[in-house]
This record gives sequence, C-alpha cells and structure tokens, in this order.
Amino acid sequence: MRPEAARREGAAVTPVVALREVTKVYRMGRVDVPALRGVSLEITPGAYVAIMGPSGSGKSTLMNLIGCLDRPTSGTYLLDGQDVSRMTDDSFADVRNRRIGFVFQTFNLLARMSALRNVELPLLYGGVPRLERRGRALAALEQVGLAGRIAHGPQELSGGEQQRVAIARALVADPAIVLADEPTGNLDSRSGEEILAIFQDLNARGITLAMVTHDRHVAEHGRRILSLRDGLLVGDEVVPQPIRARQVLAG
Repeated sequence: MRPEAARREGAAVTPVVALREVTKVYRMGRVDVPALRGVSLEITPGAYVAIMGPSGSGKSTLMNLIGCLDRPTSGTYLLDGQDVSRMTDDSFADVRNRRIGFVFQTFNLLARMSALRNVELPLLYGGVPRLERRGRALAALEQVGLAGRIAHGPQELSGGEQQRVAIARALVADPAIVLADEPTGNLDSRSGEEILAIFQDLNARGITLAMVTHDRHVAEHGRRILSLRDGLLVGDEVVPQPIRARQVLAG
C-alpha cells in the first residue's frame, strides 16, 4: 500500500526517519562542543524535506546522522523502524550502503569511469551480479535523462550532467531515503533548475528526499522545511505551494 493510501485508510505508517532526543557532542581538546541539543523529528515515506540553518546550526551534523555517516552521542535513531544508532560497525556500514542514497555538492564521481560504471558502483560493492547491475544502472540513468550519455566520463559531462549521474548512483540501490547536501551549490541556474525538476519528479514517484540548502528559494521546491539554529530544531513548516521547477533536460 502506498503511504498516502495508508494514511487515507487510517493505517499506521512507519516513518522512514525517526529521531528521539538526539544529541551530538564533539570533543575539541578538553572542550565539549555540542552540535545537536536534543533534536526530535520524523520524516514519513514520500516526504520531500529541506533542512536549513546558518553555519554552525547543526544541519550538516544532522544530515551525517541521518545518513549513518556518524552516530549520535545520545538519543535514538530509527531508520524504517530499526534502531541503527546501536548497531555494530559492520551492520551500521551495511545499512548506510543499502538504505541511504547520497548526492553531494561536489558530485564525487570517479574520473576514469564512465557514467554507467559510476552508477553501478554501489551495486558492485553490494555483490549484485553483473547483468542485473548493468540493467539497474541503465534504468537509473534513464530516470535522470542520461540514457544517451552512459559511456561518457565525468570530464565529458557538464556540471549538471555530472550531478544527474550522482543522482542516478544514489537511486540505483533503491534506498529508503535520498540525502542531498547543497545539490545545486556548484551549478549555474539552468542546471540547478534541472536538478530540482528531477527531485520533484522522483518525489512524485514516491521517493523520500531530504536536502540541505542555505537557499530559501531552493528549499521552497520541497514540501516541508526544517530550520535549525544552535543545534536546536527551531522551525518545522509545511510549504503550502512548492515552487515548480521547469523541466529543461537535454541529454
């Protein structure tokens, strides 16, 4: 049952992400520096959430915790109902690789590999057989409008096309949630619009998205905005009419 159908029928929907009084404290020499101070929130299936806040607000720390790149100092993190905050290191890494898709500002593509091979990498690490790996990578690249560019390396692609490869790589393992960290930050306005259009299309298909951005205009392409300040969640608002990105893909 799709999440929206479950809600209409009154069925319980397990949040993709559930944080309960999560803190994160970094040790700097002899000083403890709190980055998150008891954050509680839920992200439901099919959500499109933007995370905003000034430098030092804790938004990158929050993204790292949701992405299983770091663990909370205290509190609980449930991913699809599973407590990942107390897993063994191996299980924690396995969840990160299988259940989280990442899109970074700097693309993080391997220069000597084609677009297709870059997208296949998460499946290669996961031991997926070659033919299945190729088929899933081709389908992911088609989703982002790059079916005709699969043999091109990153140096042969524009910045916007490289980010689309990165999105395909994030999607290929069918993650529970896709996390995007300033995904339009290194792009011109036209390419940024392409990326936001892709995110909206993916979200319309039911993919759960969370995006860190400093740009209110970018944030308002999503359906919910979380605001952080000094390690606290100080705002949680629904975007009544998300800005609709123009679909301008060519590739």
